[in-house]
Amino acid sequence: MRIAMGIEYDGSVFSGWQIQDGDYDTVQGVIETALSTLANQKIAKCQVAGRTDTGVHATEQVIHFDTDVIRSTRSWVLGTNRYLTDSSISVLWAHKVSDDFHARFSAQRRRYRYVIFSRNIRPSFLKQQVSWYDKPLDLSRMQKAAQYLVGEHDFDSYRTVHCQAKSPVKTVYSLDISQRGEYFYIDIQANSFLHHMVRNIAGVLMAIGSGEEEPEWALNVLEAKDRCKGAKTAASGGLYLTHITYDDKFNLPQIDSRTIV
Repeated sequence: MRIAMGIEYDGSVFSGWQIQDGDYDTVQGVIETALSTLANQKIAKCQVAGRTDTGVHATEQVIHFDTDVIRSTRSWVLGTNRYLTDSSISVLWAHKVSDDFHARFSAQRRRYRYVIFSRNIRPSFLKQQVSWYDKPLDLSRMQKAAQYLVGEHDFDSYRTVHCQAKSPVKTVYSLDISQRGEYFYIDIQANSFLHHMVRNIAGVLMAIGSGEEEPEWALNVLEAKDRCKGAKTAASGGLYLTHITYDDKFNLPQIDSRTIV
């Protein structure tokens, strides 16, 4: 039996999703321990829609695992949450899927939200859940710059030099910038993402929003195909994986988790 799960987590207390060599707390390690306790058998190598880095959050990450243990979907949700040793992770839903479902390879689109707190005084609250920027930001400048990045492009300038993706070409379906008071939100949806791609885009947009660069700079960086031409990588704490889109045939639950952040 293959089970898909939607989970949320506060990434500030974890060394990313993936289990690593050494004594590190990872989301995968905590989830697999809880699942194994519930199933009373070893459940390992959970597959994930998108591996998040240290400090990055998820309001709806999707995973899948295989087991021959029979449980109702309700039991998988409540039981796993019961055995989770860290309250920074919660299972939102569980769903039985066919064997051709794969959390990563069946994903059609991924959506991230980057949250910026723009104020000259550092925040005392939510300091691990937002990216603090100490300069005023101009929403219209950021919105204009964002449009240069929509569509299919070579995003080599917007990925880390350590990125192992075979191709830097990705399709950005939407890139929306909004504001509520001192909070700015970057919502981006693409077929897939390169390592640090969203955080590097956020860094460029903040430099433009503050007036350090003109909106056209986002395009200049894109066309340079050189990471050194971009801005500083934005902090991990402001980044959230918010939704994964799959084919309707899998009938997975739909959650608009953008309302959380």
